[in-house]
Formats: sequence, structure tokens, C-alpha cells
Amino acid sequence: MEAHETNLLLQAKYNITACFYDLLDYPWERLYQKWRPGLVGDMRGKVLEAGVGTGRNLEFYHRDVELVGIDLSKPMLRRAKKRISKSNCRVQLVNEDATIMQSMPSGEFDWLFSSFMCCVMPDEIQQLAIRQFSRILKPGGRFRVLEIVFSKNRRLRKRQKLFAPFVEAVYGARFDRHTLDYIEQSPQLKITRTSFLKDDTYLLVEGVRV
Repeated sequence: MEAHETNLLLQAKYNITACFYDLLDYPWERLYQKWRPGLVGDMRGKVLEAGVGTGRNLEFYHRDVELVGIDLSKPMLRRAKKRISKSNCRVQLVNEDATIMQSMPSGEFDWLFSSFMCCVMPDEIQQLAIRQFSRILKPGGRFRVLEIVFSKNRRLRKRQKLFAPFVEAVYGARFDRHTLDYIEQSPQLKITRTSFLKDDTYLLVEGVRV
């Protein structure tokens, strides 16, 4: 399947999921809410959040941030727009494909942030998105990418496998993506730190554009 066709399928999925996304996400949001200030609160300058979704991070950006949030789904952005009033920074929301980012100039951003976006993308289009990450960042610009992966713990992995069909059906997400590998292979992105926010499943990848 070509990248364009894959994106249309993802877009169609999230156009429907947007209606009940926050409700579905509620059990996990109790955990994510604790992480959000630490994930974006130290960012300054011009920030691009790829896969901004329903805008859960907006209120946690510093007032000195000029934020551009992009998402493939217009219904998701409509929900994010309702959260702009909670934000202390300037926010622009754009309906944009993260694998193309045609409206985003090169070398423009101080930060790139993405959470649970690449795990939604099949491998062939993940690489396109990561190429765009390196393109839009300034030299010396930093990135922070949060993804969910399969645990190496047998018991936890077994539990994840029980949820995996539901997660893929509703969100399009999988726990066996190769996001870290693709970032490592990118000639312009240097990883400075990897860590787990919980167990060995919530993988945080941080680095710089060289």
C-alpha cells in the first residue's frame, strides 16, 4: 500500500475515533497527566508538536513557547482547539500530514515533540515522518519522542498482547514498531538519551538535530 493510501486510512480512522477519543483514553490519561508537565514544560522557542491530537499537552507548555500543533485529522484538531484557552503560550493548529509537512519550512523549529504518533504509523511511513523531523528542526534543535513498545517481561508482554487487537483496531497503534531504529538510522538526528517512563514499555527518545 502506498503512503498516501495508508494516510487516508489513518485519517478516516481518527475522524471517527475523535468523537470518543478522550473517553477511551481516560484510564491511561490518569497516568499521562502526571507526565505531561515534564515532557513539554522545559521547552522554549518555536515548538512543533506532531500528532497534537485533542490537545492534551497544550496547557503545559511554557508561556515563552510559540507552538505549532499538527494533526492528520480535522475532527481531532477541532477538539484540540477547545483547549487553546487553557494554554499560556501562542498556539497555531494546522491540519497537516506528518510524513509530508508541506506547510512547515525547513530549519524553523527549536523543538520537535511527538507522543504516541509513530506507533500508529506502519514502518514505511514512519521513516517519512522521521525524515521530516530532521528537516524542520534547526541545527542544534532538540526532539523528544514518546512511544509505547512491547515489554521484555513475559507476564507484562502477555497482558499487552491481550490489549493489542483493541489498540490497533481503535487507534491504529502497534507495540512492535521500529521507531527507535529509524531515529538511530537518521543521519541528522543524534539520540542523547533513551529512558522508560514506566516499566520497559513507555519509551522516551531524546536527542538533537546535528
